[in-house]
Amino acid sequence: MEPIEDQPVAPDHSLPPSLWTPGQIHHLGPFDVPGFPARRVRVYLPQRFDPSQPHYALYMFDGQNIFDDEPSFSGGWHVHEAIEKVGAHGRRPVPIVIGIDHGGESRLPELSPFELENVTGRIDEFLDWVTGALMPTLASELPLIPGPFGAVVGGSSMGGLAAFYAHFRRPDVFGGALVMSPSFWVGDAEILRWVAEQPLPDVSRVYLDAGGREGRGTLLPLVASVAAHLANRGYDADRLMFRPDTRGGHNERAWRRRMPKALRFFYR
Repeated sequence: MEPIEDQPVAPDHSLPPSLWTPGQIHHLGPFDVPGFPARRVRVYLPQRFDPSQPHYALYMFDGQNIFDDEPSFSGGWHVHEAIEKVGAHGRRPVPIVIGIDHGGESRLPELSPFELENVTGRIDEFLDWVTGALMPTLASELPLIPGPFGAVVGGSSMGGLAAFYAHFRRPDVFGGALVMSPSFWVGDAEILRWVAEQPLPDVSRVYLDAGGREGRGTLLPLVASVAAHLANRGYDADRLMFRPDTRGGHNERAWRRRMPKALRFFYR
């Protein structure tokens, strides 16, 4: 596995440890994903990355959007900048960030647990690749703390729905979910009924947010109801953060603004 700038490389090539450069975004792939388009993965190593020490990992859906502006439709999240801000002066542990590119036209089915626009949700198949192929490959190259303690999964919009689902679907792998403006409306809000039937993970920390200007004001109460459900099942302030953003819209600008506080919730 080797970094790329413009040319794709075979995913099974080993990367010498000396080429994992702290403070840089490494482009890996393209990776074959059974049943889905091949895709690239973007890995940011924090400036304080030490290959001799184990590190947390934050897996983010929609990898095209989470770093720079250029590959994103409406600007990037600049997560790498937020990571360095949160980790300034060495006061907090900060994760390696793994951005998993979406599959273009296959984005909706690969990120949805439920039927959407007459298309069957196929996230279970996609998660099989993430957990069964991608994560072991990265763990063979990087000093990652094993899940669930070492791995958080995150995203926004459909990626937020996917992250929330992934945590409760695979709590043995993901110990937390960073969930921004999630598309909880999919399948007539089926996620509310689904999560109520799931056992509580042994390791679980959930961040939820939504903006008051999203979905003409309908998304925020929906996300609030999920937060209330978790609180009623015993989640306290250490395990659950719900952050209503009354002026927030459904865009990267809002998610970029809220990211540092979300990171501080997980990495203390």
